[in-house]
Amino acid sequence: MKILRQRIVPMVIAALFPCAFSACQPHAEHAEAPQHKITVTNPSVRDVDITTDYVCQIHSRQHIKVCAMDGGYIKEIHINEGQAVKKGDVLFRILPVLYEAKLEVELAEAKLAELELHNAERLMQDKVVSPNEVALFQAKLAKARAKAKLADAELSFTNVVAPFDGIVDRLHEQLGSLVKEGEVLTTLSDNSVMWVYFNVPEARYLEYMANGQHGAENQRIELILANGSQFPEPGQIGAVAANFNNETGNIAFRADFPNPHGLLRHGQTGTIRIHRTLKDAIVIPQQATFEILNKHFVFVVGDDGVAHQREVVIEHQLDDIFVIKSGLQLTDKIVLDGVRQVRDGERCEYDVVPAQDALSKLKHHAE
Repeated sequence: MKILRQRIVPMVIAALFPCAFSACQPHAEHAEAPQHKITVTNPSVRDVDITTDYVCQIHSRQHIKVCAMDGGYIKEIHINEGQAVKKGDVLFRILPVLYEAKLEVELAEAKLAELELHNAERLMQDKVVSPNEVALFQAKLAKARAKAKLADAELSFTNVVAPFDGIVDRLHEQLGSLVKEGEVLTTLSDNSVMWVYFNVPEARYLEYMANGQHGAENQRIELILANGSQFPEPGQIGAVAANFNNETGNIAFRADFPNPHGLLRHGQTGTIRIHRTLKDAIVIPQQATFEILNKHFVFVVGDDGVAHQREVVIEHQLDDIFVIKSGLQLTDKIVLDGVRQVRDGERCEYDVVPAQDALSKLKHHAE
């Protein structure tokens, strides 16, 4: 039984791990093994379009609660839900009986003070009263007029008007409802320009700040709606939040989109898609790489024809190319076809494919 295991175990290992018994092993009986014919190419420098997606929330540029400025019964409602209004339009009218009566009283007091002043001025001309008494009547008139002005302002509080052009949301109260001061009647949204918020990782934020204005010129911002369609208007970065979220490591960005046709509404969701161009990026085909323990490697063939394994750092990944951050030079020859046939330290026969030809055959080659 022991002899049988000694024969079977090596056979199983050879079947599962053929490379353990391949020509890459420095064993004497394989010294004369035939060399592999492979294809090599060079890294290339291209301008690469990088696309990044972020989940976003859409907000109106101005979105406010419309509240009752004073308590009372709702006497009139001049709007419908979802209606567009202009700045200064009356939205609600609160029952104004008490304020109208108060205004009439104050106007009468002002009229009385005015008559008293005229009478005092005539008497002063006849030297019956002194100038000081006339001054007192002038002050009394000014006070009465101020109180009348205050009553008029209080009366105006019963008219709830739109502070800007916008769209009215759902009505929270109906005709005849008794409302208190400060109670929300509806909301009003200015949808002419939409503020779209999305969260950006710290690394991307640092890259954006490092590029500055030049980076903004090399990027295009699109809004993808919930049904997958693209919003027709382009956007631009409007603001960056002051603080990072310590729990997520993200910071909020705001993109501004004009909304001339009113398609976007407050509270929608979507996806921000940022296209940006990397100038003079080093790119290689993905098929030239292999992965070990979440690290990427290539085989670099030296002038002596010997292939050596080298780690590369990937900056960005597209459909079928990698943008290389570090690890390769433009003069390096990397194995393109036949990566699985090559062993580290093995001499190889190869054909050279120009980098332009290698990238032109890919689906997502750099422009």
